[in-house]
Amino acid sequence: MRITRYPLFYVIGISIYLILNLRWRYVFKHLFLRPKTKKVHLQQIPNVYKDNDKILVSLVQGEDIYAMLKEGIELLGGLEKLDIQGKSVLIKPNIVNRYPNPANTNPLVIKHLIKLLHKSGVSKILVGDMSAIFTLPTKKNAMKSGIWEAIQTDGATFVPFEDHGWVEVDIPHGRFMKKAMVSEIIYSVDRIINVPVIKTHNYANYSISLKNFIGAIHPQQRPYFIAPDFWDEVVAEMNIAYTPHLNILDGTKIFVKGGPTKGTVATPNLIIATGDRIAADVVGLSIIRAFGGRERTSSNKDVWEQRQVKRAIDLHLGVSDPSELKIISKSLSTNKPNFDKLIEEVQHYLNK
Repeated sequence: MRITRYPLFYVIGISIYLILNLRWRYVFKHLFLRPKTKKVHLQQIPNVYKDNDKILVSLVQGEDIYAMLKEGIELLGGLEKLDIQGKSVLIKPNIVNRYPNPANTNPLVIKHLIKLLHKSGVSKILVGDMSAIFTLPTKKNAMKSGIWEAIQTDGATFVPFEDHGWVEVDIPHGRFMKKAMVSEIIYSVDRIINVPVIKTHNYANYSISLKNFIGAIHPQQRPYFIAPDFWDEVVAEMNIAYTPHLNILDGTKIFVKGGPTKGTVATPNLIIATGDRIAADVVGLSIIRAFGGRERTSSNKDVWEQRQVKRAIDLHLGVSDPSELKIISKSLSTNKPNFDKLIEEVQHYLNK
């Protein structure tokens, strides 16, 4: 039998072709090629969800996700407070990889939020994120995690950030970074709704509202490249680059140990809504602790002393003290006694 031997340069060429046409092409492009960026100015986004000087946070428990979302937002004052009619809206979920909720945001939360936005008269709905660099492409992860199907059936457009351009934003008072490369989609829409899942995280300790923005940051500036020992502080500083108009936390299922991909799961069946990212994180952390998750959240420190939260407070990204919060809670389930006990625990961790 005759064996055909190909020239070395041919073998190398074919190998490079195969690598670049698999997911490694994303790694090469985003880690080694600096993108062209245009400079944009920081947008000042006020929190409209307040009661006088109090930051509002709603917690709703139940089994009907649409009803929970609707009630949670209405307890804050409704979508109309965002002047959302006729506006374009970006929903920013957590799509870190291909795994199901709670590794990623529950697809049903996205599906029913899209329905609510359509009923509120928005002109355009985008759903966008960028997965972890070695799990790209994001579209594939959206399909495997169920989010793609939720989007396709309800008239929204999916935007993988890696397939779009980037803008450069100054980071005033940044200790670890002075500029951020942010997805241009963030600065091309009228309103942003941040929809993270509540979970512990083996590298950043936890991932809720602040951490969810990392999916909109260029891969060359992910925390492990900037300052691996200061993940939390880098996460907080990156949040200077944008402000969501509303944060909706998916607490249907959460990780209380492990994460961000696999871990110990609890099922609070909660939706939390607020206009304040720090408020979102301290309430989310309190829920993690109420369900026994203390290992990854510096159990010797209260929720206000967690490193992401502390740095975010230093940067004036939101609420700084429990006295500034107003918690509004409602149970849509039949198990109200357990819900009341949970709210007491959350208040305990918030005021500790």
